Amino acid sequence: MTRKATIGDVAKRAKVSPTAVSRWLNGGLELPEATGARIRAAVTALDYQPHAQARRLSKGKAEAIGIVVPDISNAFFALLAGEAERVAVASGHDVVIWSSRNRIERELACFDRLRGGYIDGLLLITNHEDDGRLAERIKSMPGRVVIIDEDVVGGVAPRFFVENELGGFTATRHLIEHGHRRIAHIGGPKGVMSAIERAEGWRRALAEAGITPDAQWHVRTEYEVEPATRDAAQLFALDPLPTAIFAGSDAVALGVMTQARRRSIAIPKDISLVGFDGMPINDLLGPPLTSIAQPIDDLGRLGAEKLLALIQGEPFDATRTRLPVELVRRASVAAPRDDKFRAKPAKDR
Repeated sequence: MTRKATIGDVAKRAKVSPTAVSRWLNGGLELPEATGARIRAAVTALDYQPHAQARRLSKGKAEAIGIVVPDISNAFFALLAGEAERVAVASGHDVVIWSSRNRIERELACFDRLRGGYIDGLLLITNHEDDGRLAERIKSMPGRVVIIDEDVVGGVAPRFFVENELGGFTATRHLIEHGHRRIAHIGGPKGVMSAIERAEGWRRALAEAGITPDAQWHVRTEYEVEPATRDAAQLFALDPLPTAIFAGSDAVALGVMTQARRRSIAIPKDISLVGFDGMPINDLLGPPLTSIAQPIDDLGRLGAEKLLALIQGEPFDATRTRLPVELVRRASVAAPRDDKFRAKPAKDR
């Protein structure tokens, strides 16, 4: 095998010291143009490849960040992480993306990578209630963690969220304006900030319209299609059926659509439906899904920019930033049926 060129080989060919080559390649030394040209020519001629990890260690930084997502196969988290990655790579940082499967042990392991110096900072997207361990890890690493999308109670770090309560209110009011009064809500897990706030918006809109919701109108599930399909069956078992459903995410709305299709229930003829997220696929669904769109790209971009700024020495703060949401009207909402429609038994898949 051909021996790889070393920094000593480059120095000898360029007629400078190895230290000068190393510092010049790392941007830590200015040399006359002629000297720099000799080093560039030597690097090219010898096909010299600097050892990335050694170069980073010499700077005292990994030049990499980590992004933790609950499930990379979920389109929402994939889009969010993709935008954060784009920003980080453009700044010259490598990116490691971990899919935690929404398990706290896997999230805590990512903090170990941060403590060990394998990454300079961590962009944290969690999707479950913390038992206190995440908050303690975050507090122990000030200026190295940014939280986006969901909160970690007690975690002292910059945070970027959307107007969840307003989104839930807007979705429900949109259904009320179409004449609906039996409006159910299938939302996210217990203890998760977005689920709590979106449900609060749903209740506020009902209260302002003089509607007292039945306890059975509120169902909790996971922000995933399969569990949402299963848990939506609780709403379709009600007699009479709700005339409309506000789903706490677009993935949950897909679960509602699946359960409705199994029971030969037409959306929006029999039941109207509004989701939350504003995923690009919503235009392709049958029917296209009305949804509260949140600025996914902005969440990823602002979170990454803030983390990179902290890594570069920006003073630490733990500000909470809320981004606006917007109702995108499509074809999944219509006026309610006059009769008290009853669901049919579910069919097999």
